[in-house]
Amino acid sequence: MRKLLIVFVLLAPAHLAAQPRRSPAPTPLQREYQPAADRIIAAALADSTAWNKLAELTDGFGHRFSGSESLERAIDWVLARMKTEGLDNVRGEPVMVPRWVRGHESAELLEPRYARLPMLGLGQSVGTPRGGIQAEVLVVGSFDDLKARAAEARGRIVLFDVPFTNYGQTVRYRGIGAVEAAKVGAVAMLLRSVGPFGMKTPHTGSMQPYDSVVPRIPGAAIAMEDAAMMRRMQQRGQKIVVRLEMEAQMLPDSPSRNVVGELVGREKPEEVVVFGGHIDSWDVGTGAMDDAGGVVIAWEAVRLLQKLGLRPRRTIRVVGWTNEENGLRGGNAYRDTHRAELDRHVAAIESDGGTFKFRGFGFTGSDPAYAVVRQIGRLLRPLGADTVFVGGGGADIGPIMQLGVPGLAHIVDGTRYFWYHHTEADNVDKIDPRELAENVAAMAVMAYVLADLPAPLPRK
Repeated sequence: MRKLLIVFVLLAPAHLAAQPRRSPAPTPLQREYQPAADRIIAAALADSTAWNKLAELTDGFGHRFSGSESLERAIDWVLARMKTEGLDNVRGEPVMVPRWVRGHESAELLEPRYARLPMLGLGQSVGTPRGGIQAEVLVVGSFDDLKARAAEARGRIVLFDVPFTNYGQTVRYRGIGAVEAAKVGAVAMLLRSVGPFGMKTPHTGSMQPYDSVVPRIPGAAIAMEDAAMMRRMQQRGQKIVVRLEMEAQMLPDSPSRNVVGELVGREKPEEVVVFGGHIDSWDVGTGAMDDAGGVVIAWEAVRLLQKLGLRPRRTIRVVGWTNEENGLRGGNAYRDTHRAELDRHVAAIESDGGTFKFRGFGFTGSDPAYAVVRQIGRLLRPLGADTVFVGGGGADIGPIMQLGVPGLAHIVDGTRYFWYHHTEADNVDKIDPRELAENVAAMAVMAYVLADLPAPLPRK
């Protein structure tokens, strides 16, 4: 086959062999906005302002867990910086958030040998009794496996050793694993961390609310290497004993804020394109990728448009939603605060999938609106990704999308995202300055054009 292909190329007429690939003819929208898009892209790629700002935020304040002093100090810093940069209508919009406190925690393997086990308690988990829980471990590979071995689970610590397939499937074990284990009499639940890559780095994350009809037992994640080791021990018939100690507790709700700054529209300021990420993080690492990066991408996009003198017809509003990680209070509060104006929200864009190589946008809305957004996507061809996929949104913009606001997801290469997700390893060193700048460019172009179109996106 290869030889035939070579012969065809050699014998093809010269005018056919040399024919270049033709790009689709530019649409009127492209002819109107490509010069501005090119300016935005060039300016975004000219320096490392976004990365430096992200490093200053995450290095300076560390994690930003809901209810923590570090979150509130970080919010103060962002608001002050936005005002210094001259953004419009900078403010914090009040939100009450849940406050779960991890406290001291530890896990130890006692039999068949001693080892300290890296672990992270799961959000909303209860703690152990004083002195901890010491019990034999039953390793299972699925909920069905647990049901089949229910008689063995009573009085034991159940370990779900479930290899990562994709987040949506595997995260179910984090969400309801403790409840399912409690139903068969387990005294605690351990979880193989939800992620594809280990290096002894546990991943935390939220559990779903406890079931009121079964005992509330503690839940924690351990490193995938240790989960696999205990499965091998069980297969060899060895007795496995673990001691788990957790001081985790829920405290009363605490006051927090959504971070808001704007570039007010020159003609129709009451119409809004809203975009951003979530300002909070888990209480491990510094939440650089998840999701300070998403906040900084939108923040820098607005600052860049302001610097270039590109003030669109409508208002662009950047939001750092609070409490995405363990409550979604920020997204719900934004919906409630702005409910009366949601019919004038042109679109909502969320960046909460990491800060790696830009791959495109996903869109949820009407077919006529999708056709327009696809044309806007073609303006991003200089970035090497101009695709607008069908289907997009996010946790924080979900509440307003349910009320009819068209939604977009900012999409990046997710190959390494779950290596660091919800771990101590989520720090700014994992983020490439060039890739971050490309994401700023993409978000700025998309938001600017959506806000400047002669007519808003059609909802039907």
